[in-house]
Amino acid sequence: MKIQDLLRKDVMLLDLQATEKKAVIEEMIQSLVDHGYVTDFETFKEGILAREALTSTGLGDGIAMPHSKNTAVKEATVLFAKSNKGVDYESLDGQPTDLFFMIAAPEGANDTHLAALAELSQYLMKDGFADKLRQVTSPDQVIELFDQASEKAEEPAVVEPANEGGDFLVAVTACTTGIAHTYMAQEALQKVAAEMGVGIKVETNGASGVGNKLTAEDIKKAKAVIIAADKAVEMNRFDGKPLIKRPVADGIRKTEELINQALSGNAEVYKAANGGGTAESGDEKLSLGAAFYKHLMSGVSQMLPFVIGGGIMIAISFLLDQGVPKDQLSHLGNYNGLSALFNQIGGAAFGFMVPVLAAYIAYSIAEKPGLVAGFVAGAIAKAGIAYGNIPVYKDLADKTPEQVQEILKSLAESQVSSGFLGALVGGFLAGGIVLLLRKYIKVPRSLEGVKSILLLPLLGVALTGFAMLAVNIPMSAINTALNDFLMSLSGTSAVILGLLVGGMMAVDMGGPVNKAAYTVGTLSLAESLTSGGSTVMAAVMAAGMVPPLAVFVATILFKNKFTEEERDSGITNIVMGLSFITEGAIPFGAADPARAIPSFIVGSALTGALVGLSGIKLMAPHGGIFVIGLTNNPILYLVYVLIGAVVSGIIFGYLRKPLKK
Repeated sequence: MKIQDLLRKDVMLLDLQATEKKAVIEEMIQSLVDHGYVTDFETFKEGILAREALTSTGLGDGIAMPHSKNTAVKEATVLFAKSNKGVDYESLDGQPTDLFFMIAAPEGANDTHLAALAELSQYLMKDGFADKLRQVTSPDQVIELFDQASEKAEEPAVVEPANEGGDFLVAVTACTTGIAHTYMAQEALQKVAAEMGVGIKVETNGASGVGNKLTAEDIKKAKAVIIAADKAVEMNRFDGKPLIKRPVADGIRKTEELINQALSGNAEVYKAANGGGTAESGDEKLSLGAAFYKHLMSGVSQMLPFVIGGGIMIAISFLLDQGVPKDQLSHLGNYNGLSALFNQIGGAAFGFMVPVLAAYIAYSIAEKPGLVAGFVAGAIAKAGIAYGNIPVYKDLADKTPEQVQEILKSLAESQVSSGFLGALVGGFLAGGIVLLLRKYIKVPRSLEGVKSILLLPLLGVALTGFAMLAVNIPMSAINTALNDFLMSLSGTSAVILGLLVGGMMAVDMGGPVNKAAYTVGTLSLAESLTSGGSTVMAAVMAAGMVPPLAVFVATILFKNKFTEEERDSGITNIVMGLSFITEGAIPFGAADPARAIPSFIVGSALTGALVGLSGIKLMAPHGGIFVIGLTNNPILYLVYVLIGAVVSGIIFGYLRKPLKK
């Protein structure tokens, strides 16, 4: 497929009216919607803006390529638009943008459109091509211009050195979506290297897979390696080679600088974590701790929607049952018909939490073959296994009803479940088992399909299931002890734990430490909904609301220490803080970490400790002020959040240096 097959004349906009980035994006999306290529304006816009949040698709030289692979796209389409005024699109070179290619790719689309998009990137890097596009006055001229350019010979996959025996480099380009920047960086590196007389081969890690893959011979021949990537690429193969690693945008905008640095002889020699070789996963080898965190967060992130959706539904059922007679409190959440429906729906979602946690930990380790084994591990951790003598029907045939009832009661008492901790261990166990099976089970190439759909799931389920027999007993004891501790928190212990998790929420505001505290909160919530909620969860959410609100307080009380743009951002942090979006404070923490982060930690820790001291409980894992009614003391809860925000805001503002005049 050629790029001309995706360029639709009916959606082209040759005189964009909008002059601001967001308005330009909306104008282009509206054209796609009006002509039926995109079915939902807001869904597609959300995808485009999410991509822009990663890094601007304004590539410089007046060109922007906003793109999204999105469920709202009906068929692969490229919209060309031209502005006669120029737009501040936050481009990488800071210059106005006047040429736009909005790329709309359907979710699950095949690779043909990606090849065409790579081709588009290469056209735009050709000398004079963009200037010709600026002169077109009709859609037909746009298509004709691409037709003429496509008749020229394709660029070689490898740029040879200008002189025999000259310098030769290898490079890898990759962006988060693998659509535009990946191929723009490839073309820029090849073009500049050719101008400098340097040989180069560039591998692309695009959405359609690896293109122009580097061989062992290529790497051996190269003087140095350039990695221009915003995501993990296969690194171990470069063991022992001088290597520089920069964002993909530098491959487009700072191309000559990268090549000169690679040739300078000053590039650091790369040392692979495992001493060389090729990583099977295609990712850079992670340390044990980093790998553990990555797999754990994979499970937690997939579990959270079940916690949030199910938890809030159950919490609402408790609210609807307020006023239940004291002798019926054991039926809270199921006393009235409507509340019982909320409780059952929430319970259905909640029931998936533990299996999903284990399943996606295993999936992160062993990919699809690990998924079923992980689900089994999680299900066993949740439901448990009876360790007594399990009777079969023939064993009950000669028993009286009373004896049968006694046997079933004894069986139920022997059922051992290990909850979240068992699922956590089980997920890693399942992933490891399947990984080993995949490595050591060898079959002829013709039977690889059978191995994936039969052998790995069957053996993975069997081995994981029996392994969980050994996991459930110790994990059950630990899980029970942990839950008993969390449920018994009061006084000093609650204050200390609230202080700890509260401070953790502000350390990196959405990073590993923050997520660890949040995970502790959600796990405690899962075990405490029936008792009115979790103090730990209440402390976590209250503390997480503090940093963004502290930013607002600081920008109001110390206006002379913040720019107008920062003061405007401070106002938006009100909404983020009240919505429990701690990440709103990240720009301020990143810009001035030595002053901002300690200030935030003090206020968040104080808020967490106050919540623990008062024994405030929360029945929802997210939502900020919107779920304030699900605490047992909404007014005091808000007061504690406000106290933390004011304390942090004053400290941050006081420590902040005045603006230079």
